[in-house]
Amino acid sequence: MEFAANNPYLGPDRTEITVRIAGAIRMLRQFLVSIAVSVCNIAIHAIVMAAVLWVARVASERATSHQSLRLIAVMTATVSVLMAAHIAEVVVWSFAYAIVSVAPAGTDLIYFAFVNYTTLGYGDVTPLQRWSLLGPMTAMNGVLLFGWSTAVIFAVLRKTMMTSGTEEGLQRWGVSSE
Repeated sequence: MEFAANNPYLGPDRTEITVRIAGAIRMLRQFLVSIAVSVCNIAIHAIVMAAVLWVARVASERATSHQSLRLIAVMTATVSVLMAAHIAEVVVWSFAYAIVSVAPAGTDLIYFAFVNYTTLGYGDVTPLQRWSLLGPMTAMNGVLLFGWSTAVIFAVLRKTMMTSGTEEGLQRWGVSSE
């Protein structure tokens, strides 16, 4: 029996199997928390996106003699609302961090969430070992939502400029109508 426990050709012993199972459970727990927070943030973003697109459509339908001012107003409002949405999403991550105790005591969790969400990665605060996947999952969520915001900003810009007049209005701003 002792020969079997020490023989590397007979596979891992029970202690090693237990350690592997515990690691798999820990990773699954991190993925489940990350997925739940990401879905919450995607819902927030979807609601904000729908509102932004609706407001941009309404604003672009209003004719004004100062098309440049309308463009400035619509784009400023769009970007401001999107920034507020990203801040709300960072706060959601910080709440999740607090609930699962992801960082050492005394850590500014909003700062930590911002560093992860924006992929800044200063490294001055690191998660506890058992939650090491939450940082990269937060970063992945942030990158996806920033990309979505960028697409919406471009769509609002394009819609606002298209309604500002004719083809020549688009060309004047350097935007193709195709």
